[in-house]
Amino acid sequence: MSKARLVITALFVEHQTPSEVATRYGVHRSWVYKLKARYETEGDAALEPRSRRPTTSPTAISDHTTDLIVRLRKELSEVGLDAGPDTIAWHLQQHHDVTVSAATISRHLAKAGLVVPEPRKRPKSSYIRFEAQMPNETWQSDFTHYRLSTGHDTEILTWLDDCTRMAIRVTAHHRSPHPSSSPSSVPRSKPLESPPQPSPTTAWYSPSASPASAAKADATASSTNSADCT
Repeated sequence: MSKARLVITALFVEHQTPSEVATRYGVHRSWVYKLKARYETEGDAALEPRSRRPTTSPTAISDHTTDLIVRLRKELSEVGLDAGPDTIAWHLQQHHDVTVSAATISRHLAKAGLVVPEPRKRPKSSYIRFEAQMPNETWQSDFTHYRLSTGHDTEILTWLDDCTRMAIRVTAHHRSPHPSSSPSSVPRSKPLESPPQPSPTTAWYSPSASPASAAKADATASSTNSADCT
């Protein structure tokens, strides 16, 4: 129940005074008197919320100017000239001694249905992000070019788990001056038997090699290092 209805109930059903009602519900006494007079005149319609929109707008353009904007739009379009908001604003100022901003003209053109919506950016709600349901279900890879301080070009290869977004493997590779016919990326659509584990040494392998073979290379390098240490 709205506060206005509670106030009216206290006034006309419980027969409390406006001062008592104002104190009881924590409202101003003048508002209670105003609501009481409105209810006596309009009945239950006085309890409905009313719009707070101002009755006048000093900065609003006249209906004559609005019709003039629409007419200029049609006339310029028919003769094949530019009929954008800036051009219409220039014609209004030069030929009709009326100053209207381009934003106001654009708003009235859209309101009149003379502007075809052409969004410059694709809304984020239209994007569907791919995400695997289970960890290690699908991996994705990507190359990033990076130039070292020595001037050598390298490619950084990153493998990510599509479910957890964990970086499974990140390696750097020398860019070959004579690229072969090998593909630059290998998409995976099936889970691998075991994900590659990080190794203390950097294993250099061809971009066309799979993460599974790279993992085996890491394991071999790790066992070799352990044997050398012993």
